[in-house]
Formats: sequence, C-alpha cells, structure tokens
Amino acid sequence: MNTHYYCRHCGCKIGSVEQETHQSILAHLTQEEMIQMTHFNEDGDLHVQAICESCEEALQQNPQYHEYENFLQ
Repeated sequence: MNTHYYCRHCGCKIGSVEQETHQSILAHLTQEEMIQMTHFNEDGDLHVQAICESCEEALQQNPQYHEYENFLQ
C-alpha cells in the first residue's frame, strides 16, 4: 500500500511514500478532511489531495484566489 500526493489545484503529482501505513496519515486529519482530501484507488493505495509549491506560491502572491474553487484557467 502506497500513499500518493496530488495537488488539488493543478493536479500534478507531488510525490509518493511507499509502505507507509494509512492510519498514520489519517490520524492527523479530521473526519471532514478525510472525506474531502483522500480516497483509495482499486489497488488499495491512498491518494491525498494537497497543494504543490507552485500553487501555494500563486495563492500567497494573489490572496484573492482563495475566493475561487479553481483559480487555474
């Protein structure tokens, strides 16, 4: 079982962690965050939505982007 991190804004793959227990990651999330940010694929791998450095920088430079569901065009 692997954990894969993807940017929730641009969809790029941020990275993967092999053989990490899903419980250690999920223990840091609230129930609402788990529903919104994670899902398991058919292989049992955990996919987590996070934010990449590029999108984080764009949000810091343009705080008004927080108003939008998707600020990328």
